[in-house]
Amino acid sequence: MAKKILVTGGIKSGKSSFALELARKHEGQKTFLATAKAFDKEMEEKIKRHRAERGNDFVTLEEHLRIGKVLENNYPVLLIDCITIWLSNLYFESNEEEIENYKTKFLENLSKYNGELIVVTNEVGGGIIPENSLSRKYQSELGKLNQKIAAICDEVYLLVSGIPMKIK
Repeated sequence: MAKKILVTGGIKSGKSSFALELARKHEGQKTFLATAKAFDKEMEEKIKRHRAERGNDFVTLEEHLRIGKVLENNYPVLLIDCITIWLSNLYFESNEEEIENYKTKFLENLSKYNGELIVVTNEVGGGIIPENSLSRKYQSELGKLNQKIAAICDEVYLLVSGIPMKIK
């Protein structure tokens, strides 16, 4: 039976590597949905490192806004990395109504998805409270979105210092 898995944790906690391990346990085609957009040199380097880590084990799709649309195709194994960057993209490139529409479409299609699905996100509420209102809003919205994704998923893992803990 196909299942949905959410992998969360802090920055550099090992989320992406763990998610790749989970996906590699499956036979056949594996698809990687990359949400990052190379907007500066640092992000370009990060994308290169992630591509190298994946190797040739995955077919890579790049979509930084319409990830809900991608979920309309039931890939046998799909890994989405990551919701944190996707939501950030939405805030940079969309208005409030569009953001809500993108999130709604994603959550609807996540619920209906029939393939093996692994979703990576960051847990951002454990640190300092941001000083500006946009950052506080983003942090709050990501927390609420993560809760909705976790409720839909069959399993949830929290990564701490590279160690996965199954919490659902």
